[in-house]
Amino acid sequence: MISGVPVPAVTNAPLRLVAFDFDGTLADSFAVFSRVFDEVARRFGVRQPGADEVEVLRGLPTQEVLRRLEVPMWRLPALLRFARTRMAAHAAEIACVAGVPSLLHRLSSRGVIVAVVSSNSESMVRTVLGASVSAHVHSFRCGVGLFGKGARLRALVRRYGGPAAFVGDEERDVAAARAARMLAVAVTWGYASAPALRDADALCASVSELADRLGYPGV
Repeated sequence: MISGVPVPAVTNAPLRLVAFDFDGTLADSFAVFSRVFDEVARRFGVRQPGADEVEVLRGLPTQEVLRRLEVPMWRLPALLRFARTRMAAHAAEIACVAGVPSLLHRLSSRGVIVAVVSSNSESMVRTVLGASVSAHVHSFRCGVGLFGKGARLRALVRRYGGPAAFVGDEERDVAAARAARMLAVAVTWGYASAPALRDADALCASVSELADRLGYPGV
């Protein structure tokens, strides 16, 4: 709800499945990622953005971000493996986004299938969410490649059916939802800003607004 005005749900039909990205969507991990990226840049020789450039990068598609940071595509798999390892080492410093535990509880208790699709390991996702929140997640699809979420989302839809939505914080999350024929719901508190997410079916600035868009208000 925005200024007392109800926010319409992204679909009139009750959602059967809601899948979530992890970093930047469920987990407030950007500060840790920024520190890890400093390590990545030194190890792999990619360019470190200045503080005044970060906001510009948040508004760009992933491919353009990689180009501007001069990341060689042939080094990307090794770079991502190193980054995931370093992020996992800092898992204890990462917390859930405020309101996320209540949202996942509300969805699960209303019979919605909740899934997490992430490039991180399942053990890291569970560590950050904690046991009580992880209990509301029906399916963990983890260890996904940078542009591999579409296939994992299609598998989820085949297993659980729809209507289904994918909630993410980057342009590639919107693209993955489209590839899986799911509703694309984007949040602006994560890694990308609104300009990069303009093709989403719904754009949410708070967890409360996200709950409204998913059709389960009250968080």
